[in-house]
Amino acid sequence: MTQKKQQYDAGSIQALEGLEAVRLRPGMYIGSTDVKGLHHLVWEVIDNSIDEHLAGHAKKVHMIVHEDNSITIGDDGRGIPTGMHEKLQKSALEVVMTVLHAGGKFDKDSYKVSGGLHGVGVSCVNALSDYLKAEVHREGKVFVQEYSKGVPTSKVIEIGQTDRTGTQITFHPDTGIFETIEFKYEILAARLKELSYLNKGLRLSLTDERTKDENGNSKYEEFYSEGGLREFVEHLDEGRTPIIERPIHVVGKEENVEVEVAMQYNTSFQEHIYSFVNNINTREGGTHVNGFRRAVNREFQKYAEERGFFKKLKFKVSGEDFREGLTSVVAVKVPEPQFKGQTKGELGNSEVTGVVSRIVGDTLKHYLEENPKDVKRIIDKVILAATARHAARKARELVQRKNVLTGSGLPGKLSDCASKDASICEIYLVEGDSAGGTAKQGRDRHFQAILPLRGKILNVEKAMEHKIYENEEIKNMFTALGVRIVEEEGERVLSIDNLRYHKVIIMTDADVDGSHITTLILTFFFRYMHKLIEDGYIYIAQPPLYQVKKGKQARYCWNDDEMRSAISEIAGKANEATVKVQRYKGLGEMNAEQLWETTMNPEHRILKQVTIEDAVAADLMFSKLMGDEVAPRRKFIEDNATYANVDI
Repeated sequence: MTQKKQQYDAGSIQALEGLEAVRLRPGMYIGSTDVKGLHHLVWEVIDNSIDEHLAGHAKKVHMIVHEDNSITIGDDGRGIPTGMHEKLQKSALEVVMTVLHAGGKFDKDSYKVSGGLHGVGVSCVNALSDYLKAEVHREGKVFVQEYSKGVPTSKVIEIGQTDRTGTQITFHPDTGIFETIEFKYEILAARLKELSYLNKGLRLSLTDERTKDENGNSKYEEFYSEGGLREFVEHLDEGRTPIIERPIHVVGKEENVEVEVAMQYNTSFQEHIYSFVNNINTREGGTHVNGFRRAVNREFQKYAEERGFFKKLKFKVSGEDFREGLTSVVAVKVPEPQFKGQTKGELGNSEVTGVVSRIVGDTLKHYLEENPKDVKRIIDKVILAATARHAARKARELVQRKNVLTGSGLPGKLSDCASKDASICEIYLVEGDSAGGTAKQGRDRHFQAILPLRGKILNVEKAMEHKIYENEEIKNMFTALGVRIVEEEGERVLSIDNLRYHKVIIMTDADVDGSHITTLILTFFFRYMHKLIEDGYIYIAQPPLYQVKKGKQARYCWNDDEMRSAISEIAGKANEATVKVQRYKGLGEMNAEQLWETTMNPEHRILKQVTIEDAVAADLMFSKLMGDEVAPRRKFIEDNATYANVDI
């Protein structure tokens, strides 16, 4: 049976509307104009190359970050058509690059599935770049067109001949629109690695011309996966201990929806699920995740109850118990995905729920029958999870009930602020009673609260949930912040309706112990108060490292470069031997006035907001650094010892 060859030419390109609003309200199209929005430009361009791969035409994708923070992304796909667009009477290439929602994605014969459909595509990238060049290799010729801020600065011109096909886009983000145009290598590399797992057999590369080795060679990395999602799950679980021999792998297709799932149980106490639609990371989940969870809950519940595994339990096993310690990747390919939100955060296609549920359910039925040893370990884990959840609920209710019965229920150690307006209030989580006392004296009592934390809090990565609510410091954070864990549709979620502060600031010493305490607190927030990070409420204070002083002149410095510069300026040309430098290792080494002036005064302080650009990378990092497995943690320390000045 021969398949009819589909033509991909100028007639395949359909224009829907113009570009007028993109530069006026960029946030509506790419989410924001900060670092996240900046990288969204890259995702829009690379989505097109990935879509060429999904359509069966591209095998290689390359990305180059140039020294001026312009980026080149190219593929060996078919190349954007360059012929005359019949309706608009201009080159199809120019239509794709300058008209919003124009492209082959709207022609079902050109792309069966596409990640870029709900995005605004390369035309939006063009509108938000002060320079963009499109280079197309097609039909034995090389075509080029250049643009500035979405407007062509040249016609589509033929510049030579070629024996290959593909599209290469080079763009430089508009500095008048973005807060920063510095692309982060780690974010780009993490996404390409992710894409290699989602598209096994596709070869991706990343070159960073901003970073050179001793021989002058640019930093280079290649990403390729033969195992796909199975390798992805194993990668995600590097810092965890698996309890089954190999990941469970699901592949199926129904109603033109392709489903692939890889899942592995481990000894951790959280569910780790990552979902994708047509290679797009759906961070908020959606109908495909609902279908997956429904199948896991149904099949394991049925299997366990039929064999009487839960007979001795005095409480009901819930869906989340079947998913504790489960790491999974759910990837679907949907011909016409309906996303919620401009940046494709959640899938809305209702029919996908049933499709995923049936396909995953069928695979799990066979797995449960054919792997009794692995299944017994999973069921034992489920029973342990249910028992711990029951204990955690009692401990949580005790903490939350105590708040109600004792009035405000605020911790005795909390020095609260006078204002009740959460939007202006901030709380400092301070390491130790000594530093807490200094912070209390130095703060502005109107809007700044202080909560001293004694020593290192519990490592929640290694602790069962009921132990967390028994920890005094964690209980104090829950009650001081005013947040609660509630149940919605059988799932536990963090309610922040009564959050008392819109800035939660971690303030620790600038030494190894201080860094460890910060990491422990961040692990707690990431695992149990994730929404506070997502909504931008978590910050890290930056106390100065040095004070450079000569006579009455004094300057605070936050890094070594600032310190050297201050020494040079204060000492003057004479470079006198009376350059005095004080290194602050702890907050207690500053008096209340100094701590206020350098670290707590909104007019002068430096705060770092904690954000999650890549949830997969963040999850992997916390599990490596704070989990049970020693080998991945040791390797991380060895790889980064040079930068951290760690002696191993």
